[in-house]
Amino acid sequence: MTGQKSGFRWGAVILSALLVLPWVARAQDEAPEAFVKRVSVEVLDSIKADKGMRNGDVNRVMVLVDTRIMPNLDFARMTASAVGPAWRQASPDQKARLQEEFKTLLTRTYSGALAQVGDQTVEVKPVRGSAEDKELVVRTEIKNGGEIVQMDYRLVKTPGQGTGWKIYNLNVMGVWLVDTYKTQFAQEINAKGLDGLISTLSERNKANARK
Repeated sequence: MTGQKSGFRWGAVILSALLVLPWVARAQDEAPEAFVKRVSVEVLDSIKADKGMRNGDVNRVMVLVDTRIMPNLDFARMTASAVGPAWRQASPDQKARLQEEFKTLLTRTYSGALAQVGDQTVEVKPVRGSAEDKELVVRTEIKNGGEIVQMDYRLVKTPGQGTGWKIYNLNVMGVWLVDTYKTQFAQEINAKGLDGLISTLSERNKANARK
C-alpha cells in the first residue's frame, strides 16, 4: 500500500505539471515519444524554476491552464469519457459547464502537489505501434532516487498539417485518471442527473477554493 500511495503522489505531481506547463504549439511533426519526452522534461524544469507554482499559487495555475494548456489537451474527449453515456444527451451549455468545472476540479485538486517536485527524471519507453496509428499509448518511468513510478499517456493524433498529438488520459501505476472520475460521476448522474453532477462539481470547487 505504501508503494501505491507513493505512486499516486508522484502521479499527482506529474498531472499537476501537465495542467500548468506553459507549452508552446510544437507538437507538429514530432514522434509521440519525442512529444512526451519534451513535455515531461519541460514540466519538471518549469516547476523547479517557478516558486509560485511550487507554492501552489492556484490563480497562476488557472491562468496558464486557460492560455497555454487547453489547446494541447483533448479536454472535450477527457470530459466526455469521464461523464460517460450521459454526455450524448447533454446540451451544449451543459457540456461547456461540465468541461469548465472538471478543469477547475483537476487544477485545484492537484495544484498542491507541485511543491513536491524534486530531482525526478523521466525515461520514455519505445512505442508499440506504427506511423499510421491515430491513437496510441506512450509509457514512461518517473525516477526519483531509488523510487520508480510508471506513468502512461494516451495520445490522439489531431488533424491538420504535420503530426500533432494531444493527451486525453493519464495512467498512474495501472489506474487511468479519466476512468477514476467516470465511476464517481456515474454515481452522481444516476442519483441527480447531469445538472446534479454540475452542481456537485461546482460546490466541490468552491469548497476547494476556500481551503
